[in-house]
Amino acid sequence: MFFDVRAAKLLKPGEHLTVEGCEGLRLVASASKQTWTYRYKSPATGLMKQTSIGPYPKMRASEAAASWETLRAKRVAGIDPKEYQRQQRKPMAPPPIAGVPTVRDVVQDYISQHIEHERQEAGATAARRALEKLLEEEPEFAETSAPGVTRSACFNILEARKATPTAAQKLRSMLGAAWARALDAGRIDEDVPNWWPTLMKGKLKSKGKIVGGEHQGQQRRVLRDDEVGVLLNWLPNMHELGRDVTVIYLWTDARGVEICGMRPEFITKESDGWWWTVPKAMTKNARFPNAVDFRVPLIGRALEVVQRRMKKVGISGLLFEDARGEQYTQHDFSTYIYGLQPYSAKVARREADGLVLPVTNWTPHNLRRTSRTMLASLGCPKEIAEAILGHLPPVIEGTYNSHTYDAERRMWLTRLAKHLERLRQTGAPARP
Repeated sequence: MFFDVRAAKLLKPGEHLTVEGCEGLRLVASASKQTWTYRYKSPATGLMKQTSIGPYPKMRASEAAASWETLRAKRVAGIDPKEYQRQQRKPMAPPPIAGVPTVRDVVQDYISQHIEHERQEAGATAARRALEKLLEEEPEFAETSAPGVTRSACFNILEARKATPTAAQKLRSMLGAAWARALDAGRIDEDVPNWWPTLMKGKLKSKGKIVGGEHQGQQRRVLRDDEVGVLLNWLPNMHELGRDVTVIYLWTDARGVEICGMRPEFITKESDGWWWTVPKAMTKNARFPNAVDFRVPLIGRALEVVQRRMKKVGISGLLFEDARGEQYTQHDFSTYIYGLQPYSAKVARREADGLVLPVTNWTPHNLRRTSRTMLASLGCPKEIAEAILGHLPPVIEGTYNSHTYDAERRMWLTRLAKHLERLRQTGAPARP
């Protein structure tokens, strides 16, 4: 067996590397990862098939070869390797008992009675899809008696998904909540343990975003003042939607979903200036009874953007609308910004004079973190800065302090706007 480590490092997305002496064993590269696979002829049909073995470099070449040898032996014996892997991954649990809720019953009850009532539409849709995907991928587990689910069965479910730790962590949290609801409702006997909250605790951690095919680890990126100056001067190179959303992010410190959901009726001129009021139902805090509408003073370039876009509102009724007449979403903006980064596939396909951001390795949410950091550097008190972000105060403080901080928001966002203008004036000139 011979494996060229150097050649593996040079693999580009879409390419693969074979291993000498291991027929069918390949290292396949995608935009985000490299995976060991086994390519073989199906014992049943004779058609070519492929199954994944494990991630590289976490799984070494010698380990991949050992797994390949096992799968190859199964194929020679007339067993499909992919089906063999599927059987190995199936959690072993007792069969369902008549009159006792199955895993599917518990999960579906949690979806219909909690998620669809307590979460906003986008969040509810994402949560429902994740849980329904689990039931679809693990049919045997889904039909298992919920009280009879063992700790090892729960572990196997999470272990099979640890390659995507953030998604696995969210799934674990939702399943734990579903079990807790079933216990509270008496659908499961109170003596039945809820294994989910403690399983793999601290072991399902995000590896960070992927840049150039490699995980960057957990980062809290904040753009430096000089980087913000360069970015502000480069904004004319963006298309209008991207440019305007970037400005609103920096000048208001609002969330992307709130920005992209802005409507003309949310904009008012009051005695102290222009305001953008996001209805409570459209905010992240909608589920909290003590939450209120999110009020944002519009100052400087943010006001200019809003007033200009209000004059050309399209059929969607939104200020931020794409060419199809549909909402320009937070995801659209994130995808656009990623496409301008030098490590994105889109930039790689462009010619040498293609548009590439001069300030790299940041996401839209980093703009919000950057503005919040700037407020702190300007001396903005914590409670006012948190009000500007739309964060709810701690329980005790929120109970006794009902001050809206409207005047303070306007004062500090005015100072932030002046600071951003100074950075623009001192930053690098826009690209010709």
